[in-house]
Amino acid sequence: MKKIILFSLLAVLLLSNSECSKKNTTVTRYKGKLEIAGICMNYTIRLLEGNIDTSLIMANWVDETTNISYTNVFRLGNPCDFPVSIKQGDEFYFSLFTGKGKQCAVCMAYYPTPPKAVSIKIED
Repeated sequence: MKKIILFSLLAVLLLSNSECSKKNTTVTRYKGKLEIAGICMNYTIRLLEGNIDTSLIMANWVDETTNISYTNVFRLGNPCDFPVSIKQGDEFYFSLFTGKGKQCAVCMAYYPTPPKAVSIKIED
């Protein structure tokens, strides 16, 4: 009797595990470029590849400091999670990040950024 109960429990665990693994874990990846690495992590990122919700980004934005116009850009919403290894001009892959980001001290100096911010996670 104990063997039957043990076998039944094992079968339930295996089946429930396989159901979890069947869930869609595909992450949508986008390609971006760090256009502006402004002071105090006032970063502007341009979407290079991927179909992102257009309400999240600015179709057109002008940097008031340089008068340079940019398309499909957003402000980095989670600067404490952004790797220091990525420099202005670098291209990288990312996904949208909805979790709770790291806490860190960010200075309050101003550099213009697009009004729309997006939190992202860097992908390999």
